[in-house]
Amino acid sequence: MIEFRGVSKSFWTGERRKVILDRASFRVEPGRSLGILAPNGTGKTTLVNMMSGLEKPDEGEIIRTSRVSFPLGYMGGMVSRLTAVENCWFIARIYDKDPDYLEAFCRWVCNLEEYFDMPVGTYSAGMQARFSFALLLALDFDFYLIDEGMPSTTDVEFNRKAGHILFERLKTATVVIVSHQAATLEKFCKSAAVLRHGQLHMFDTLEEAKALYDYEAQSA
Repeated sequence: MIEFRGVSKSFWTGERRKVILDRASFRVEPGRSLGILAPNGTGKTTLVNMMSGLEKPDEGEIIRTSRVSFPLGYMGGMVSRLTAVENCWFIARIYDKDPDYLEAFCRWVCNLEEYFDMPVGTYSAGMQARFSFALLLALDFDFYLIDEGMPSTTDVEFNRKAGHILFERLKTATVVIVSHQAATLEKFCKSAAVLRHGQLHMFDTLEEAKALYDYEAQSA
């Protein structure tokens, strides 16, 4: 379970205070994958970062009773001067995993060949996305956090392989995905929410959430 109790979060933009959450309370239950609709610039990334523990709320409490992933595509846990092999062993120690397994799994999924033994700081954006996604899939979580969908790469084989693994994982895990497009959520979840004026409005169906989201967009 992921539960927000009276959580507030805001940022000073230099001109005004931008409110992401205003004493918001909601819960994401295991087995009920959730899509969150929010326009660009409203704090989608901040929300998933708080769910994962990467960012702290200004006030309130965030409770996690399950294993929650880092957001898909997050690169902050890797050391750019280290090779993919060295990063695998570093991450394995953090999550108490077999380093040999983690390295072998990521090598197989990424298919980076000789680049796997080079510093990740030398990788292209696409190669970094592939390695980050592979690390996420190598670790077992109860909740997977996805910001705007699967990372875009030009490697067709990687997309096929990683996509298949992810959808297999989601048969027993729960996903929370945030996006500004309802079509992105349709692949992953039936229930949805709308981030609006600092509150997360929960709905049983994506269609109900989409109705509010579209109304807000037309009224803006």
